[in-house]
Amino acid sequence: MSDKLQKVLANNGVGSRREMETWIEQGRVSVNGAIATLGDRVEPTDQIRVDNNLLKRDQNAPVCRVLMYNKPEGELCSRTDPMGRLTVFDRLPNINSGRWIAVGRLDLNTAGLLLFTNDGELANRLMHPRHEVEREYAVRVFGEVDAKTLVTLQKGVELDDGIAKFTDIIARPNEEESINSWFNVSLSEGRNREVRRLWESQGVQVSRLIRLRYGPLSLQKRLPQGAWIELELNDVNALRKQVQLPVETETVVGIGDNKLDHVTLQRMRRSVKKHKERTGTPNKPNPDGTEATGSDGQRARKPNERKPNGGRPGTNSGKGKGNRGKSGPGKPNVGRTRAGTSDAQPSEKPSVKTGAKPKRTNPNRKKPTRQQQGEQDK
Repeated sequence: MSDKLQKVLANNGVGSRREMETWIEQGRVSVNGAIATLGDRVEPTDQIRVDNNLLKRDQNAPVCRVLMYNKPEGELCSRTDPMGRLTVFDRLPNINSGRWIAVGRLDLNTAGLLLFTNDGELANRLMHPRHEVEREYAVRVFGEVDAKTLVTLQKGVELDDGIAKFTDIIARPNEEESINSWFNVSLSEGRNREVRRLWESQGVQVSRLIRLRYGPLSLQKRLPQGAWIELELNDVNALRKQVQLPVETETVVGIGDNKLDHVTLQRMRRSVKKHKERTGTPNKPNPDGTEATGSDGQRARKPNERKPNGGRPGTNSGKGKGNRGKSGPGKPNVGRTRAGTSDAQPSEKPSVKTGAKPKRTNPNRKKPTRQQQGEQDK
């Protein structure tokens, strides 16, 4: 029985079906030595090569696996980046056959729920508009939004790539005297920057965006940013049922493997922290999506690098007495340290008047009182 080439590639975990269609159009796939074209069908005995590498086709379908990842801001939804920035694939576990496929991309400055699977067919159906899988986001916008704008966003707005709308908008309680407003919005498709473009069409700027839910699955509240868990069989089948796929009967997740207890959370946070220290913490993106390089044109500090002068105004050289808040050279601080020892270094230059070396004095010695000084003079 023959199947479409892009479907076979997706089922073997090479990538999503949509991505495979692009690869076929680019001439990166061949069948039995001939460059494949979009629409080709293949038999189980055909030899398929991707970038001249022979595809090992599993006779038995691999177990469908799904990861839930809490994406932080500043990570790209791509496998590699020419600029060396962090990607969402950097910390995912190794997989024996196939590879992890991201279900629905998130922008650089968008955080929250991101699903990964090794099943290309599942990934394709979850992302395809035909299945209308609902996504829910928490949105923070500048200023207040009137009721008329909310009604317009639910009726539909004409964007560059067609009409788009929110299926539901729920206003969240805001803090007193806050200039921002929070909303939970839902939509049944995932076009590029669709949530942001909908708000921007009404003159409203989004300052923060977090995905909370994808289909029947919600982001676990205790899952730290930058950490992942593998979903149990019930959650995997809930996704498959959403897009009319047969249920999965096997799983590689043991009982209690994804339980977020205190010990597991500590281990996750340590792992995320070590990864940031090893690769460098990404800069928080600017509202327009560009990567921040530091405040006021300053360079971005390295991880664990302290601010100069302890974050106080002025420079290190102007930190002495009488020079607080001033820049430029100043009187050095030669007082006691916390341990009670001096941080001043004796001068190695001879005295200008006598040519003799200066006396080495103990800075911790107490200054004599006037009475003691008078007794010494006698």
